[in-house]
Amino acid sequence: MAREFFGTDGIRGRVGQYPMTAEVVMKLGWAAGKVLASKGNREVLIGKDTRISGYLFESALEAGLASAGINSRMLGPMPTPAVAYLTSTFRAAAGIVISASHNPFYDNGLKFFSTEGTKLPDDVELEIEAMMKQDMTTVDSSDLGRARRVDDAAGRYIEFCKSTFPSSLRLDGMKIVVDTANGAAYHIAREVFDELGATVVSVGADPNGMNINKECGATAPDNLRAHVLLERADVGIALDGDGDRLIMVDHRGEIVDGDEIIYVLAKARHADGTLNGGVAGTLMTNLALEHRFGDLNIPFARASVGDRYVMELLRKHGWELGGENSGHIICLDRVTTGDAIVAALAVLAVMKTTGESLSRLRSDMQLYPQVLLNVPVSKKVNLEENSQIQLAVKKAEEALGDSGRVLLRPSGTEPLVRVMVEGKVANDVQQICQQVAKAVGDALD
Repeated sequence: MAREFFGTDGIRGRVGQYPMTAEVVMKLGWAAGKVLASKGNREVLIGKDTRISGYLFESALEAGLASAGINSRMLGPMPTPAVAYLTSTFRAAAGIVISASHNPFYDNGLKFFSTEGTKLPDDVELEIEAMMKQDMTTVDSSDLGRARRVDDAAGRYIEFCKSTFPSSLRLDGMKIVVDTANGAAYHIAREVFDELGATVVSVGADPNGMNINKECGATAPDNLRAHVLLERADVGIALDGDGDRLIMVDHRGEIVDGDEIIYVLAKARHADGTLNGGVAGTLMTNLALEHRFGDLNIPFARASVGDRYVMELLRKHGWELGGENSGHIICLDRVTTGDAIVAALAVLAVMKTTGESLSRLRSDMQLYPQVLLNVPVSKKVNLEENSQIQLAVKKAEEALGDSGRVLLRPSGTEPLVRVMVEGKVANDVQQICQQVAKAVGDALD
């Protein structure tokens, strides 16, 4: 069955445009409620980030669920991983997050979690899609769902985050800048690090409904970098708007991306025998990380881009650590989804245990230069069957040798082909990427 609503990470779009309208979201609530009610559990948790449209969709979603006989527990502004965790602890039928993650405020979306705190199974998503084609009905008045607020949701999640940090350690003597992107973790992240003993400088923690992710947070780490240098902090931590992406900055002001964070964690776990297998990355994971893991005899595998696919690969291999260079870090021994605060605590634990700075911990893995170009195309074509494109790719791969790679990815949402080239020499990478991009453009014009 073709999907109309659910993508790799829920539903997302421009507010006021299909499917992110009040009418569609209300019916999605109803459709999800009908499917969940048929399985017996009638409790659903609803959280949101700080977008002004969150109020609109929160009301619409609750109305749709109530009409299907589902009770809603309203969490208010809450990071995506917090909703996943609380859905599990409440034994709710599902958790729903109203968020467009790292997108600007004028976008919004819905993410669904199962009672285990994981992404909804494909078969349940397909049932909801099928239910959307039915006419909306309302249960008898005596069976309507009710809504009530969970007053201590933030405190519960704060305590959970702290529980993932070794009980023998504290963050005393460490100065941390925390940028919460004016998003869902604005009232939570600072408390976690503060209660563990750190001196915390909080930025991006004054949401007004329209400044989420705006020139701050994980998608704009220069803001964090400037504050780390100004405050002479030991480390900086940047989250995105819904709190599932992590980018860090070391004390020298150098930005540390998801690949480097994964490396720090994997190397530490490998050294103390707690890695439990290997590491999962994506097609966009820097080749230097794969090479370094090879040097350390750490198994590594790539998934398609998206934390959903990283999770699937981890489960397939029975591994626990994986993520993306964008900052989705998954530690399955601690959480059921990507969690920026928990991942940051894991890095801070390594720093405290080893006595090393983040700069030092990442210093023995230098990322290769990586160039990404978006090529507009006027028609769809099978890239692997186009001889002109494959010839250009072959020439590029021969020029790069074992120290580089070429990746072509058609965009799933735009008429673009993404051309990525990486290797050890920056000038070579730039030139080769431009050559391949030209070949793709000429072949698909």
